[in-house]
Amino acid sequence: MVSKHMVGESWCRNHLADQRLFQLVEKIDIDLTEEARSGGCLLCGGALHRSDYERKPRGGPQWDIRFSLCCAKEGCRRRNTPPSVRFMGRRVYAGLVVVLVSAMTHGLKPERVQRLREVLRIDRRTLERWRQWWLGLFVDSAFWREARARVLPPLCQKTVPLSLCLRFEVQRRSRLVDLLKFLAPITTPTAWKAFVM
Repeated sequence: MVSKHMVGESWCRNHLADQRLFQLVEKIDIDLTEEARSGGCLLCGGALHRSDYERKPRGGPQWDIRFSLCCAKEGCRRRNTPPSVRFMGRRVYAGLVVVLVSAMTHGLKPERVQRLREVLRIDRRTLERWRQWWLGLFVDSAFWREARARVLPPLCQKTVPLSLCLRFEVQRRSRLVDLLKFLAPITTPTAWKAFVM
């Protein structure tokens, strides 16, 4: 059984208000985009140019752009959206909100979950969908089957993402960033198709 203390309600709140964390995560996304751009188009090898699109995430930082690329070669023009540590696929909420709030709900009393929902304006049904997603599609995914081999000893899959947060020791900013990097491969549009309910 996970105690309230282990859930770390205070460090979750601190992370959700940490402007330096938001800046760091945005810089990492810029670096991931530049890395993808320098690799060229995956289909034809052509040059990639920035072709960002608007996002309006809820419950956290006001990142309004999802970095993306587009092939410059006529006849290809394929979009390449690199992995992100800011966004969790097409979810409306910022990735760190989805991870931290989902983890917090494992050990909190219903009253605290209610307060959290009110502060971040997250509907109860949304939290339940996130919980179903983590415990269903995520733990059954090809990504998790491969990734869990790198996380030893094995995590309790019934408490994901809390067990991931505890293993990564996300009370420290740098370790939360490590967890977001760990999850980044599932944030691309191609990868996200396997995670849609």
